[in-house]
Amino acid sequence: MPELPEVEVVRRGLVSWVRGRTIESVDVLDPRSIRRHALGVEDFIGNLQGATVSDVVRRGKFLWLPLVDGSAHQQAAGNGQAPPSRVALMAHLGMSGQLLMQDAGVPDEKHLKVRLHLSPSAGMPGQLRFVDQRIFGGLFVTALVPTDDGGPGGLAESPLPLIAGEASHIARDPLDPAFSFDRFYQRLRARKTGLKRALLDQGLVSGIGNIYADEALWRARLHYARPTDKLRRADAFRLIDSARAVMLDALDAGGTSFDSLYVNVNGASGYFDRSLNAYGREGEPCKRCTAAGIHATIRREQFMNRSSYTCPVCQPRPRNGRW
Repeated sequence: MPELPEVEVVRRGLVSWVRGRTIESVDVLDPRSIRRHALGVEDFIGNLQGATVSDVVRRGKFLWLPLVDGSAHQQAAGNGQAPPSRVALMAHLGMSGQLLMQDAGVPDEKHLKVRLHLSPSAGMPGQLRFVDQRIFGGLFVTALVPTDDGGPGGLAESPLPLIAGEASHIARDPLDPAFSFDRFYQRLRARKTGLKRALLDQGLVSGIGNIYADEALWRARLHYARPTDKLRRADAFRLIDSARAVMLDALDAGGTSFDSLYVNVNGASGYFDRSLNAYGREGEPCKRCTAAGIHATIRREQFMNRSSYTCPVCQPRPRNGRW
């Protein structure tokens, strides 16, 4: 499933292509991909047709496009004001969802589910297509609600204190300018669990999945079973700083692509998988230990019905570790 860097790559691409453009018409080719829109196909289309995309916002792995009435957008833009927005198009990528910008003449993708026809803009593709092979993802229109802390709903070009209702329960992510380390650390120490389990809890810190949790823990030299209630402030700060750094590196590489299911809005794959230090490297030398002249190989262990990758030398298991 795409993690924060992959979704942020998509967000940045969409900002360039769809912000300020009006949705002129909508084709729903497979109603299963809008099943989360409870009122059905006609209501889904009616909410989108004639609406203008005012921004593209992300919190954690959640992505949404705030929508405003087309005429209201033009009037507000003429006055130099930010147009009001109370609804948004929510995009859930699931395991294989893709948002692709395409010209009208490009043949439909095999697993095309929804097509948005956008207002003309010089040099820009005219369609936003939602493609989903496994149909775990989907699109739906949702209400925007005030954030609980009064801060921006998420990372955006013109941040507003509004958030898609379905994302309101998750915490801020390490790339969010409004992320509070003090709040994170206070809540982390209040838990009695293992460190990686806490990192994967989207209510504590969002956007970190299995791949980037392993990479952040490796960079911070911390084992995934370290008890959270005994973690020193300096170690917690190093971990969040490592998580932020690894995700920024992944963004520079366009994300992590292990197959053709994850691509950006132009259909290109990311290359961060070539720079992984821990995840997926079972039996391979630990790069850090090798550089220090120490022989150590990455090991894989079962963790929460998935795998966890660590170095036994520079990420030693705690004697009193809890899972």
